[in-house]
Amino acid sequence: MDVALGGTFDPVHDGHRALFERAFELGDVTVGLTSDDLAPKTRNEDRNVRSFAKRKADLEAELRPFAEEKDREFDVRKLTEPTGIATEEKFDVLIVSPETKHGGERINEIREERGFDSLEIVVVPHVEAEDGDIISSTRIVRGEIDEHGNLTPAQSGRD
Repeated sequence: MDVALGGTFDPVHDGHRALFERAFELGDVTVGLTSDDLAPKTRNEDRNVRSFAKRKADLEAELRPFAEEKDREFDVRKLTEPTGIATEEKFDVLIVSPETKHGGERINEIREERGFDSLEIVVVPHVEAEDGDIISSTRIVRGEIDEHGNLTPAQSGRD
């Protein structure tokens, strides 16, 4: 199966790793990584986002062990629009988080308009931090938690 998922991934955390794990269980994975122009537009909160090149390098380093463990292929491609790569015919499955499920449904509408089969949408639950709230990149950048969800009130967020 050809599996798609997308995001900004800045920084990568255990919630993202849960998405990656599920994606590689299902097939070869293509990750759409938001462009420098798109990334700020997809944030719920205005914050600095590292460059596409830096995010891509970190993301590829995260994906490689998952791919090797499952003997799968992966590719990271630039997203310039929110519906991104998943509207392309080649994909079978879209991995989403609970808050991006609606976007997945919109992608299927676009695919149907183009005469493509709908994607199977797989929703991966959030991963909770030690305080019971979800792990998010924004919380990490704020210095509230680390990438594993441990509380870190004395630390700055991202290296």
